[in-house]
Amino acid sequence: MFLENHVKQLVPVDFLVVPTVSFRIRYVFLVLAHERRRVVHVNVTEHPTAEWTAEQLVQAFPWDTAPRYLLRDRDRIYGEAFRIQAANMEIGEVLTAPRSPRQTPYMERLIGSLRRACLDRVIVVNESSLRRHVACYFDYYHGLRSRL
Repeated sequence: MFLENHVKQLVPVDFLVVPTVSFRIRYVFLVLAHERRRVVHVNVTEHPTAEWTAEQLVQAFPWDTAPRYLLRDRDRIYGEAFRIQAANMEIGEVLTAPRSPRQTPYMERLIGSLRRACLDRVIVVNESSLRRHVACYFDYYHGLRSRL
């Protein structure tokens, strides 16, 4: 019932972990609009911090475009700086239960399709190549991919 009433005001966020060819880990931050399942914001980093994640929130929702609710897991990446930034933007945080990926099904499905259709088929050399691959995938995802 909550999801039906607030689907236009609810935005899930999550991180995706991607290893490079040199076995270094890169993190992809994703913001998805529930209403149309449209990716609102994507960014890549080697060292995600609460401050970096809070800045991504500002970049994803400039001016007065912030959603009413933000759906996220209980990861430590969303630290004090992130929670303060969300409160400053008047965004209510909805936390999922521990170890419950099924509570963010659209985000998990997006991450799975990104892995299957793109990241499992390419070799990621560095951060810039990962950005390029992810950008190409989302051009396809929003423009050419058929939705049934």
